[in-house]
Amino acid sequence: MGFLRSTPPAQRTRRAGPVLLAALLSLLTLGQAMAATTYEIDKTHSSPTFRIRHFFSKVSGRFADFSGTIQYDESTPVNSTVSLTIQTASIDTNEPKRDAHLRSPDFFDAAKNPTITFQSTKIEKTDQKDVYNVTGDLTMRGVTRPVVLRVEMTGAGPDAFGGYRMGFDATTTINRKDFGVSWNKVLDNGSAMLGDDVQIDFAVEAVKKAS
Repeated sequence: MGFLRSTPPAQRTRRAGPVLLAALLSLLTLGQAMAATTYEIDKTHSSPTFRIRHFFSKVSGRFADFSGTIQYDESTPVNSTVSLTIQTASIDTNEPKRDAHLRSPDFFDAAKNPTITFQSTKIEKTDQKDVYNVTGDLTMRGVTRPVVLRVEMTGAGPDAFGGYRMGFDATTTINRKDFGVSWNKVLDNGSAMLGDDVQIDFAVEAVKKAS
């Protein structure tokens, strides 16, 4: 009788294969999501700063308004991710007239490009303990280019408020002309007022997000 016929073993195997594969992929994705812990950058205890040559010395500045998230995988740190958004108009070099010029179309054109963003794409170990190379896409003035940050994890542990924090020091150097920030002035001796290379340093303190 037809209704007593069972599915041949080979057919059962072929049907079960895709189902098992989908289940395994689902479990793997769930495991990866569970492995990462979300940390939010504490703006009051972090500082993105930069330095650029001006004439014969270096002038520094910072951005006052920014936010960022770290998805940290404690068991496998190279699987972590980092995202950062900086409000361009918050630039501060301790000189209002200079800051206004930096916000203008000559430099960041903050009215048309209100944010500077970074999104990590790869994290690699180095031969130094707790030091990683973090590759990511940096977008500034509408231009996106890959950059590599040297990131050192400086510590982690409970704070005085019942939370948990992590610390990082990140640094990289970029050529500002790669991002369309090319204004300069030629001096009488033929040299340029400003250098092209900009050193970026970011001291980060991040707080574990409450679940």
